[in-house]
Amino acid sequence: MNRRRFLRSVSALTALTAVEFAPWQTMSAFAREVEDFVRGPAVKDHPLRRISPHVWMIHSPDGFPTPENQGMMCNVTFVDTAKGLVVVDSGASVQIGEMAIRQIRKTLKKPVVAIINSHYHGDHWLGNDAFAAAYPGIPIYAHAGTIREISGMQGNLWRTLMEQWTNQATVGTRVVPPNTAVDHGQELKFGDVTLRIHHYGKAHTPSDICVEVVEDKLTCVGDVAMDRRIANMDEGSYVGTLAAYAALEKNAGSTIWLPGHGLPSGQVLQWNRELFEGIYQPCEKAIKDGLSMEEAKALVLKDPRVASRAKDTKGFDSNIGKYVSLAYLEAEAAAF
Repeated sequence: MNRRRFLRSVSALTALTAVEFAPWQTMSAFAREVEDFVRGPAVKDHPLRRISPHVWMIHSPDGFPTPENQGMMCNVTFVDTAKGLVVVDSGASVQIGEMAIRQIRKTLKKPVVAIINSHYHGDHWLGNDAFAAAYPGIPIYAHAGTIREISGMQGNLWRTLMEQWTNQATVGTRVVPPNTAVDHGQELKFGDVTLRIHHYGKAHTPSDICVEVVEDKLTCVGDVAMDRRIANMDEGSYVGTLAAYAALEKNAGSTIWLPGHGLPSGQVLQWNRELFEGIYQPCEKAIKDGLSMEEAKALVLKDPRVASRAKDTKGFDSNIGKYVSLAYLEAEAAAF
C-alpha cells in the first residue's frame, strides 16, 4: 500500500470514529478537514503562451496521464475579452484548474466569466471544480449531450479513471458538470469577442463542439483533431471526423486550429485528415476485397500517410492496432 492510500485509509477510519462520538457540527467540519487532508498534491506551474490577440493557452506537453505528470495532458485555453476570461477546457483535475488560476492571476489579472467544455472526456472538464470554487455561479457551457453524459455515468467514471491513471494524484476533484447547453451556430458574445459554436455530429464523440474565436480567425477544436497524437475513436467516427474537418474549413474561416492535445497551427486539420484517411481508406479496401482485420492492419501500416507519422505520433505503437480495428468495424458496418 503506498503512502497516499495508507493516509486515506487512516483518515477514513478516523472519520468513522468521529461520527460515533462527535456532534453533527463537529463532524461536518472534520469531514472537510479529512477531504483536504487526502487531496492530491499541487501541480507545478506551467506557463501561459499567447497564441493570438485574444487567445492564451497553457500547453500540456504529454499525450497521456501518468503519475509523473499528475494528469497534465490536455491544453487549457483562455480567451481574453473585455468582459473577462473565458476558459475552453479546464484540465483533468481540481489541482490543474488551481494551477491555471494561479497563472492567469499572475499574468492576465482578470476574472473568469465562463467555461466551455468541448466534450465529456474528463481531461477536458474535471478542472471545472477549481473554477467553480473560485468563481461561484460561473456559467459552464457544453453540448446537451456532453452535459447529459457528465451528469450521468461518465462523470464519476472519468474521475475514478484519472485517479487510477495518476496513482491518486487527482484525488479531491469533484464532478462539476456543465450547466448551460449550446449547439451548432450559437454565438456567445463577451464584449469585443464573439465565440461561435460548431457541432457537426459524431466525430471524436457524438457531442463534440469546436469554439471559433471569430475576431482572431482561430478555432479551438478540442479532440476532433490533435497534434502528433491520434484521437481516441472508441466513441467516435472516422467518416464523421473527416466530414467535420471539411465543414470547419468551409464555415469557420480560421487560419489557426488549436487542439486539445499538442500545439496549434494552420496544419492541424490537414495533418489529422491525412492520417485518418490513411487508416480508414485501407480498411474500406480490405472490406471490399474480403480481407481480414490483420490484413487490413498490414495495409494501414504500409500506407505512406500513416508510415510517415508513426515515429512522431504519441502512443502510436501501443494504439494503432485498436485504431485499425475501429476503422475496420466502421467500414464493415458502412458496407452493409
